[in-house]
Amino acid sequence: MRILFMGSPQLAIPSFHASRDIGQIVGVLTQPPKASGRGQKMTASPISREVGQWGIEAMTPNSLRTPEIEEILRKLKPDIAVVVAYGKILPPNILTVPKMGCVNIHASILPELRGAGPIQWAIARGFKETGVTLMQMDEGMDTGPILLQKTTAIGSEETAGELGARLAQIGAQLLREGLLRFYQGELPPVPQDNSQATYAPLLTKADGLIDWSFTAGQIANRIRGFSPWPGTYTTRAGSRLLITRARALEELNQATSGTIIATRTNGIQVACGSGTLDVLAVKPEGKREMSIPEFLAGYTVEVGEILGT
Repeated sequence: MRILFMGSPQLAIPSFHASRDIGQIVGVLTQPPKASGRGQKMTASPISREVGQWGIEAMTPNSLRTPEIEEILRKLKPDIAVVVAYGKILPPNILTVPKMGCVNIHASILPELRGAGPIQWAIARGFKETGVTLMQMDEGMDTGPILLQKTTAIGSEETAGELGARLAQIGAQLLREGLLRFYQGELPPVPQDNSQATYAPLLTKADGLIDWSFTAGQIANRIRGFSPWPGTYTTRAGSRLLITRARALEELNQATSGTIIATRTNGIQVACGSGTLDVLAVKPEGKREMSIPEFLAGYTVEVGEILGT
């Protein structure tokens, strides 16, 4: 089986290796290098660096909507394309290049959480389980028929970064179980029930701003779901304060949302729209992450202070 692989982030690497084990990689597409870090140095995608170790030079087109890239891909004569977090929408002319079309590993149980942020929103919305779908791609956003799915429970303290790493391994296993069967015609595609579809939009930095009128449980879920990016933050004395770890307490209070109602040995308790958030670790603007005892040793925190104002 001649496989064209399309992927970009670290999470796509296990699926690249699964594809390499299953068939012959005839080409790799990934996102172009981007400026990153304090020095804004141009950095290749994790997939680009990984495939380079295997003697493969990844293609990094800025657009797939050109006759030139279509011609290049057609000359590769791929049987199938495996797409994992590539980061670009595939236009119709590219979807038809591989003989058997394109399949996608999506980090949700479709039709739930279609879109670019399924891992983060699964946690932020309080899901108890999620999973991975092997899907035949069509022109829609994650609307193609389903080939295989596998579910997994979400840990009560699991962050999006941790869950994503786990789903990457599950996705690779799903490829090992399903790709060859699909190629051999043994895995009939099952249409999605569009009436059950939900959406998980791409995150922005603005999503990380805490709305203290939310319940403590909702805020705690967002702190895990938006870690490591975009992070979850509030403001204090005109500076940004990232909250990196917290838990929801059952304790009820009548204080205004965002009010610090107590400080204890290991946590700062903040009133929410409903319930209390026990803040366990923070990262003040321009500083490193600190446990609450470290934070209280260096900063004055007053009960009655209101965060986010």
